Amino acid sequence: MIELTSAQRRELRARAHSLQPVVSVAGNGLTQSVLAEIDRSLKAHELIKIRTYGIERDERDALMAEICAQLGCAPVQHIGNLLVVFRERPAEAAAPPKAPPAPKGRATKKQISAGVTAAKPAPRRRVAQPAAPTAPRRRATPNPPRRANNTRGR
Repeated sequence: MIELTSAQRRELRARAHSLQPVVSVAGNGLTQSVLAEIDRSLKAHELIKIRTYGIERDERDALMAEICAQLGCAPVQHIGNLLVVFRERPAEAAAPPKAPPAPKGRATKKQISAGVTAAKPAPRRRVAQPAAPTAPRRRATPNPPRRANNTRGR
């Protein structure tokens, strides 16, 4: 079982907040197929939620400990019927890191001090030239009469 620091656990709880449960454990308990599905999900996502149905609190604690012991993952959170576990992806399965996007426009002072240079400057926007003066347009009809606030005819 992996041990996490409180700061790591806090960050993982924040990341897990918006996740939906991907595996459910119900009346049959922790079977080999459920363990295989949890393992597959951990390989794909690193951080997952597991929903339990009809299992008492003490049994859920034992269930989480058993999952973490068998799969080598870390318990992050146990809240209600939800269990959150984390296991870092293996190095060969990890996706290559994405390159940061190229900076647009001018570099800020912070970027300059970090040694980041800006790409070519953003093109200047064209300013619309005012149209040639023409005769003012007249409205087809004069302003309509204003309606009275009183709709009862008083």
